[in-house]
Amino acid sequence: MRSGKLVTWLDRYIFRQLFLALVAVTGGLTALIWLTQSLRFVELVVNRGLSLAVFVRLTSLLIPSFVAVILPITTYVVVQFVYQRLNGDRELTVIRSAGVSPFGMARPALALALLATIFGYILNLWVVPMTLTSFRQFQWEIRNRMAAFLLQEGVFTPISERLTVYVRSRDADGTLRGILVEDDRDKTAHATILAESGRLMEGTNGPRARLYNGSRQEIDHQTGRLNMLTFDQNELDLGERATDNGVRPADMSEVSLMELLTPRFAHDRDRSKWVAEGHKRLSSPLATLSYALVALIAVISGTFRRHGGFVRPLVAVGVVVGLLALGLAIDNLAARDNALVPLMWVQAVLPGLVCLWMLLVPDWIADRFRVTRAAV
Repeated sequence: MRSGKLVTWLDRYIFRQLFLALVAVTGGLTALIWLTQSLRFVELVVNRGLSLAVFVRLTSLLIPSFVAVILPITTYVVVQFVYQRLNGDRELTVIRSAGVSPFGMARPALALALLATIFGYILNLWVVPMTLTSFRQFQWEIRNRMAAFLLQEGVFTPISERLTVYVRSRDADGTLRGILVEDDRDKTAHATILAESGRLMEGTNGPRARLYNGSRQEIDHQTGRLNMLTFDQNELDLGERATDNGVRPADMSEVSLMELLTPRFAHDRDRSKWVAEGHKRLSSPLATLSYALVALIAVISGTFRRHGGFVRPLVAVGVVVGLLALGLAIDNLAARDNALVPLMWVQAVLPGLVCLWMLLVPDWIADRFRVTRAAV
C-alpha cells in the first residue's frame, strides 16, 4: 500500500513539473513567434491607419496555428530538460533505488505527451481551421473593403499582390488627384492606368474607383503590342477578383478534414496537396509522443551518471532535429505524390514505437530472468 502511494505521489510530483514547464515554454515561444510574425502587419497600422484593436484581433487569430506547430517540439524540450534536471539532482537515482521501473519513471512524461497529443488533435481538426478561416476572411475584408479608402498621398499603396495605386493628393471633399494604377490581375495583359482625378465608392463586391480624364495602356503578352485607350470617365474595380458570386475562395488550411481527404473544390493539380494536408493533420500530433519517448530513452535508459552524461541527450537532440527535417521533406514529397503519404505516418509513429520497445523490453527481460533464477 505504501509503495502504491509512493508511486502515485512521484507521478504527481513529476507530472506537475512537466505540465507547468510545458505551459511556460509553449506560451513563451508562442509569444515570441507571434511578435515576429505580427511585424508583417504593422504596415496596416502605420501606413493604413487601422486601429491597434484591429491589429491585435487580426494577428491573434494566428496563435492556435503557432501552438499546433511547436507543441511537439516544446513537449520534447520540456521532457528532456525536466528529466535531465531530475537525473542531475540524483532524484531519478533515488526513485530507481526505491524499486520504480524505467517505465514507471516515464509514466508522468507519457501522460503529459498523451495530453499534448489530444490537444494537438483538437487544434489541428477544429481550432486551427476555424481561426485561419476567420483570419483570412478578416484580412480579405481589410484589403478589399477598407484598404482602398485609406490611400496615402504620395505613396504607392499595394491594394493586393497584383494591384498597386498611387495618388498624388486628396482634396477636402475626397477627390483624388494624379492617379496611377498598376493592374496585373489579368495575366494576359498588364495594364497601366493614368487619370487626372477620381473618387472612391463602395461597390457590390468591394471598393471601386471612378476615374476622369485618363488613359489605359495595356501590353499584350502574346503579341507584345501596346494598346492605349483614352477615356473621359471610367470605373475600376479595386477589390481582388474572387469567384463569380463574390465569395472568397477557401484555402486548404481552412477547410475541414473531410473536404481535404475528398477534395471536390480543388483543381486537379492541387488535389494531391489537399490529400497530403489532411493526412498531415492526422499524423503530426502523434509526433508528440514519439519525441517525448526519444527524450525519455536519452535520460532514463542506461547507467545513471552525475557527470559526463551528455552524450545521449545530444544524440537525442540530433535525432529530433533529423526527424523534423525528414518530416518536412516527406510532407513536400507526399504533396506531389500521394503514394508517399504512408511515409508521413511512419515518420510520426515509428520512432515512438522503437523507443517504447527499448523502454519496455529490458524490464520484461529482467523480470523473466529474475523469475527463472527464483525457480531454479
